[in-house]
Amino acid sequence: MGKVKIVTDSTVDMSFEELEKYEIEMIPLSISIDDEVFLDKVEIDGEEFLRRMKNSRELPKSSQPATGTFLDVYNRLGEDGSEVISIHMTGGMSGTVRSAESAAAMSETKVTVIDSKFISKALSFQVIEAAKMAKEGKSVKEITDRLAQIQKQTSLVIVIDTLENLVKGGRIGKASAFVGSLLNIKPIATLENGVLNPVSKARSQSQIVKSLVKRFVEDTKGKTVSGVGIAHANGHDLSIKVKDAVKEFCGSLEITIDTTTPVVSTHAGEGAMALMYYWD
Repeated sequence: MGKVKIVTDSTVDMSFEELEKYEIEMIPLSISIDDEVFLDKVEIDGEEFLRRMKNSRELPKSSQPATGTFLDVYNRLGEDGSEVISIHMTGGMSGTVRSAESAAAMSETKVTVIDSKFISKALSFQVIEAAKMAKEGKSVKEITDRLAQIQKQTSLVIVIDTLENLVKGGRIGKASAFVGSLLNIKPIATLENGVLNPVSKARSQSQIVKSLVKRFVEDTKGKTVSGVGIAHANGHDLSIKVKDAVKEFCGSLEITIDTTTPVVSTHAGEGAMALMYYWD
């Protein structure tokens, strides 16, 4: 009997060491900047991309992997009779999950495609849990049932430092951007059902930390916190402050901080940071 194998995409914000440890196949999106095209995370990392983005003539563009790329991976992984669970960034921000579904319909391998509704570390919560359960010999149904539960019990709260990229990407009105920059206000939003929803605003880092911690405590009160992660695009100082503040409520649970992928940086803009967590 074949195993269950896990596939994801490069917006997952996991290190290559983690991907190898959990035997997860990562398919990269593409990112184009100043007429050069790179495979996300593979040919350009987050820090180099941010340096290039500062000086780029126009907003970089991301592209989902081709259906044929998914198809090749699915067919290879299924050669030994294995099934595949393919878990991807929210369909609200990318056509990646649609490409995966097209490939799954063509593949001889039995593939279950999951729209995680999230990105970054919040996506990794589902991917890592799926990989752990697959190693334990759990069935596709057991794994997908658990992923549905995690999806409902995950929160992603993002702080936007500059609205420029969201405006250029058509994800927010220009009037809102002008007011935000004029008043030096940092919008705070949640990612819900794959869409960014503004929840509050802050003027200082101390206000941001207070707002994020308040939301974290409200979400997790009386529950077991199962995972916490922070990702940023040159927002390391704020990330450290948020981590230190949240850690008081997490006990010995590890809180990781990562520079996010170029694809996420393109949408969020420089200086953005997100706190992500899930509970049981």
